[in-house]
Amino acid sequence: MISKTGSAILSALMFAGASAVLSPAAQAAAPVVTAAVTGLPDFADLVDKVGPAVVNIRTTEHVRLGEGGPDEEMQEFLRRFFGGQGAPRGRRGGPQQQQQQPEEEVQRGVGSGFIISDDGYVLTNAHVVEGADEVTVTLTDRREFKAKVLGADKRSDVALLKVDARNLPSLRMGDSSKIRVGEWVIAIGSPFNLENTVTAGIISAKSRDTGEYLPLIQSDVAVNPGNSGGPLINMRGEVIGINSQIATLSGAYNGISFAVPIDEGMRVADQIKKTGKVTRGRIGVQISEVTRDVAESLGLGRAHGAEVAMVEPGGPAEKGGIRVGDIILKFNGQDIEKSTDLPRLVGGAKVGSRASVSVWRRGSQMEVPITIAELRDEEVAPKGGQKPKKQAPDQQTNALGLQVSDLTAAQKRDLKVNAGVMVEFAEGRAATAGIRSGDLILQMNNVELTNAAQFNGLVAKLDPKKPVALLVQRENVSQYLVIKPRQ
Repeated sequence: MISKTGSAILSALMFAGASAVLSPAAQAAAPVVTAAVTGLPDFADLVDKVGPAVVNIRTTEHVRLGEGGPDEEMQEFLRRFFGGQGAPRGRRGGPQQQQQQPEEEVQRGVGSGFIISDDGYVLTNAHVVEGADEVTVTLTDRREFKAKVLGADKRSDVALLKVDARNLPSLRMGDSSKIRVGEWVIAIGSPFNLENTVTAGIISAKSRDTGEYLPLIQSDVAVNPGNSGGPLINMRGEVIGINSQIATLSGAYNGISFAVPIDEGMRVADQIKKTGKVTRGRIGVQISEVTRDVAESLGLGRAHGAEVAMVEPGGPAEKGGIRVGDIILKFNGQDIEKSTDLPRLVGGAKVGSRASVSVWRRGSQMEVPITIAELRDEEVAPKGGQKPKKQAPDQQTNALGLQVSDLTAAQKRDLKVNAGVMVEFAEGRAATAGIRSGDLILQMNNVELTNAAQFNGLVAKLDPKKPVALLVQRENVSQYLVIKPRQ
C-alpha cells in the first residue's frame, strides 16, 4: 500500500518520465524553468572567507570615580534601540566634590565593524563611537588595536576608523543598487558582546524610507544590540550594507532589521578620508508628500513629486524663484517620485554648483535654476506667523464652508505675502479637511487668490462632484488641503 506522500512522489516521477518521451519539437516549445537555488545555502565557506575581516569594537570614556555607568549591553540598548543617549549616571556630592574626584576608564559600549582596506581603515556606525574617548578594535585572531575616529556622520550613521596596522584581512564592497528582494544575506557581529556571531536571512525590502538622507535595506537577519556597525554580506562575499537599526517592541530582534546601503557608506567614508567631514547640499525648502487628491486637483495626473510647504527667506530656493505651493518634479533631470527623494538628491549635489529644478506651478511645468548651498548641522526652519482666530461668522459661509476676508497691507507685510485671503470661519467640509480660522489661503487648485470676492466667485463656479485643493499657510508653513465633494 502506498501512502499519500509516496503516491505524490510516484506521480511526480511518472510525470518526469513522461516528459522524457516528448518529441524534440514539443520539448523546444515547452517553457524552461530554472531554479535560482537548488537547495538551502551553505554559509560555512562564506563565513570562513569573510569572517576574519569583521571586528569587535569596544569604546571607553573617562569618568570621575563615583559616577558609574550602565553595563555595555544596556548602554547600547538605551543609546540606539530606545533612542536615548544612555542611562543617567548617578552622582555623589556637589560640584566641589566632583572636581576633586580622580578619573577612571569605564567601558561605554560595544559594537561591530569591518575592515575595508588592508592598511587599517574600518567602517562602523556613528552611534557606536559617539562620545567615546577611546576605541579598541579586536580581530578574530585576538589582536587588539587602538583606533582613531577619523570622522562620523550622524545623518547616515556612518563612521570611519583607522588602526595602525598593515596586511589586514579586508572585505570586498558590493553594489547596493543591484540588490534583489529575496536574496540570501548574512550578518556578522558581536550581539550582546558575543563576538564573531553569524546570522542569516533574506533581503525583505529595499529603499525603506526610515533614514533622513538615505533609503535603508530591510532584512530579516537577526540583528541585536552589539551587531551595530557590522556588515550585511551577500552570497558572493560582498558587503552590501552596514547593520544599523532594528524595528522592535521589546528592545531586541523582532524580525525586522535595517542596514545602511554600502554605496552611501563608502561615499561618506571617502569624504571623511579626504576632508575629515561630510558635506551635503541644501536648497532651503520644507517639503511634504503629494497626495492623489492634490495631484488630481492640480492636473498632475498622478501623485508624485515634492510639495513645497515653506521657502527659507533668502535661501537658494527663494533666490532661484521657487515658491510655496510649487510641486518639485525633477532635480537635475532625475524624477522625484516621493518627497523623500529630493533631500537625498540635493544632499548629494556639489555645494556651489548650479542645479536645474523642474516644478509644477498653476497647471504647467517650468524650469528653475538654483545654486546649491551647504547643509549645516542644527538648521531649523523658522516658526511664526498668524495665530488661529476663534469667532462665529458674521455672514453666511460659501459652498465650501468658509468665510474669508481680504488681507490688509499690514497683514501682507507681517506674513510676507503679496496676495491671499484670511479664513475667518470654517465649518462643514472645509473644517473636515483641516482648515481653521486664522489660516491664510494662497491658492485654489491652480489659481492664485487675490481677494475674498474673487475667491467666493471661484467657489460658486466649482463642480460639486470634484475635490478642491487649497494651498493653506499656517505659521509660515504651507500645505495643500483637499476639500472632498459631498457624498
